[in-house]
Amino acid sequence: MESRPYLLHALSPLHVGTGQSVGVIDLPLARQKATGIPFIPGSSLKGVLRELRRPREEAGDARGLHDAVFGPRRTKPGPVGDEPGDYAGALVVGDARLLALPVRSFVGTFALVTSPLLLALARRDLGGDAGAWPKVEPLAQRRARVASVKTSAVVSGGDTAEPRVYLEDLDLPVTPEDDAALDAWAQGLAGMLPEGERALLTKRLVLVDDETMSFLWETATQVDTRVSICPDTGTAAKGQLWTEESLPAETLLVGVMGATGSFNPAPSKLAADAVLDAALGGEGTVLQLGGKATVGRGRCRLLTWRAPVARGAR
Repeated sequence: MESRPYLLHALSPLHVGTGQSVGVIDLPLARQKATGIPFIPGSSLKGVLRELRRPREEAGDARGLHDAVFGPRRTKPGPVGDEPGDYAGALVVGDARLLALPVRSFVGTFALVTSPLLLALARRDLGGDAGAWPKVEPLAQRRARVASVKTSAVVSGGDTAEPRVYLEDLDLPVTPEDDAALDAWAQGLAGMLPEGERALLTKRLVLVDDETMSFLWETATQVDTRVSICPDTGTAAKGQLWTEESLPAETLLVGVMGATGSFNPAPSKLAADAVLDAALGGEGTVLQLGGKATVGRGRCRLLTWRAPVARGAR
């Protein structure tokens, strides 16, 4: 099986939830059970890609390619609904896990915050490319690091002996030494974005300890209060007030897609690399994920993960 990491960049608030909850938030985000890390189920992304890549013509080579990648449509009626097609699709889409969370900052408007745990999990997903992305060492509790104190847009007092970052209501001291490993991550991730947007990441990436990060992904997400309007009166419908949680715009998530050779009958079999190319499409594909599409939620950019270029080769 071939695998290829991918990066999701949220262009608008992103809500992929688990349904109604009895907690404080009526419609919370989907989170991993053991870690609490927000994620997007691979099934959600695969369904969106399937519809996005669907050919306009119902027959021909394009239809055969689509069926080979995603599997044929279920068109045979059965006793409990449509039965499966004759063969499985060759594409396997893994969950997209949080990599960096945008957090309001007293200096520089916002920071993109990550942690050693999130970067370590991302390195594991990278597989053979992990060696190109350096290991980031853990840091003491309630501390922060940046790639370069002097060039960071979110550090206060960079010229003093005690630079700090202010994230939401957290006041964190910054290690004054520049972090070469974090700089490699910032430069590598920025290289996947359009040229005009790269400074958003290189100047705003902040590394915090894992405990602080877990606090932020629970409390620094976007929570909106929504209401349903009664069509007869034009006022709020009785009992139709609720809150929903979203990942803020500029959030970065990472996942892995896998593929085998296609299972469709000859003659149009595909190799695993061709399956992944057909699913990912062009660089920077924009798609809509999750719910609330009609109110602007879920616009994301899908990017192919690439190993960073060495500093001397830039």
